[in-house]
Amino acid sequence: MTARAPRLIAGAAVLLILIVLGVLLVPPYATNWRFESYVNALAEDSSTSKRSAEAVRAEVVSQAAALGLPVRDDDVHVAISEGAVKIEVLYIVQVNVAGYAVDLHFRPAAGT
Repeated sequence: MTARAPRLIAGAAVLLILIVLGVLLVPPYATNWRFESYVNALAEDSSTSKRSAEAVRAEVVSQAAALGLPVRDDDVHVAISEGAVKIEVLYIVQVNVAGYAVDLHFRPAAGT
């Protein structure tokens, strides 16, 4: 029975590390998923193509700020032509894991 104790402790430690990593890394991915859904809906909305690229960019940046994402005007590229809207966003979220900074790069995009 004592020979199994180190294996059980090691297994529990690995499980604990995976749980901690999940707690740290899942929220940025979940927020990106919500933001990407918003960008897709905005690109598919027929009224979006009637607006200026600057207005659409401002709306995307505003929604990102509401979600707590570090998105600036320079990070959002909007192209509107012949009723088609293309939105591309690039932003980086930094997560600290055990004293190390991990950069998560996200590229939500929508449109044709």
